Amino acid sequence: MITIIKPKSIFWIGIGFTSLLISCKESKAETSETLAISEPETEVLAPKTILSKEFKDYWYNGEAEITAYKLEQARYGEMRDGKAVLIFVTEDFLPEVQVKADNYSKTNTPVLKLNATKNFNTGIYPYSIMQSTFYPVVNNQHALKVSASVQEWCGHVYTQLNNREKFEVKLHSYFQNEADQSFKIEKTWTENELWTKLRVNPNLLPVGELEIIPSLEYTRLRHKDLKAYTAYASLKNGTYTVSYAELNRTLKINFNTNFPYDILGWEETSLSGSGDSAKKLITKATKLESIKSAYWSKNNNADEGLRETLKLQ
Repeated sequence: MITIIKPKSIFWIGIGFTSLLISCKESKAETSETLAISEPETEVLAPKTILSKEFKDYWYNGEAEITAYKLEQARYGEMRDGKAVLIFVTEDFLPEVQVKADNYSKTNTPVLKLNATKNFNTGIYPYSIMQSTFYPVVNNQHALKVSASVQEWCGHVYTQLNNREKFEVKLHSYFQNEADQSFKIEKTWTENELWTKLRVNPNLLPVGELEIIPSLEYTRLRHKDLKAYTAYASLKNGTYTVSYAELNRTLKINFNTNFPYDILGWEETSLSGSGDSAKKLITKATKLESIKSAYWSKNNNADEGLRETLKLQ
């Protein structure tokens, strides 16, 4: 059964937290109210968030939340039309090897995963971008893992950040000056994790002057060093804003101030193009439609109608 979620209305499914965990396979692992978490010794942890009943009912009902957006993407100094999709889903995560767990264990870490995709064309050739963030639902430490891939006809790049004693980064690129890299950086806020932290409790988002690692999508598309940059963050009237003076870039995330804090859209203002022809453009995403669905089981030709529901075709 598919439930269409309007921006200002929420369909509540009264299934307890002990229902089956979300999984991208047909058989779903057992879950538990025990939120075990492996805590890196070098990370100072905040108090764990006490999850409300409405959070458990919404996120542990055996479905993912899928939201489609109209995308206006700045690239090479021009605006491109496309589509973006945010897929939020809870999973059991293996804290050591840092992948989705196939089976339930008390030592697993429950996470809220975000798969964020973008598709748009630049002239004759297409771009496909995907970022994945695995964020502990107890909301008291940095994301356990963040990854991103960018594909277009010239080639593709892949970046992965793992949260261990430090942030461990691996980068693979077809560009000569990037190629294959492996390095470590000190732990700090990542822009990618702020989207998932918002969905747990926006009132706990960090504000003020911060050190933030920009999104992996941004650092790859703009060929910026993957490191922390000084930023200023603010939260006001359902908009979370992060500004990087050094990068001449601002991100605004607009969200519903009522649970489940669904993301209504976003704007990213930054320079696009190169050299003297670079100009400030605004990438925009506007919410089209949202559904709750066990999408991993919707893989028959007959299920393609769900893409029409999401206004993806």
